[in-house]
Amino acid sequence: MNQLRLNISQGSLVFHFPPEAARKLKAEINQLMQILKTNASQKSKPTPVQPMEYRYTADISLEIFCNPNIYSSPFAAKVLLTIRDEKIRLTTEAELTRLAEDLDNYLAEFS
Repeated sequence: MNQLRLNISQGSLVFHFPPEAARKLKAEINQLMQILKTNASQKSKPTPVQPMEYRYTADISLEIFCNPNIYSSPFAAKVLLTIRDEKIRLTTEAELTRLAEDLDNYLAEFS
């Protein structure tokens, strides 16, 4: 079974997550990081952009939200992460760079 481990400041979350969904999430995070890098390099006030909202629904529901307009760089950015099923719902913050690293580690298993 494909288990993704997301490290958060209070511990970690481990749940079934297919590699295809992880690749899609990684692509969205890469795009978000590029927006944050571009905004950080601009000398003038950056143009506001739409927040990233990712949703995955199967045996669990995973939602990730990040508003890039409020962070100065990818290293400062945090995401709001919600994972739930019919019995439990957990919402917490996670560092964007740590989430990207966790996804890279997970996807390395399938390369």
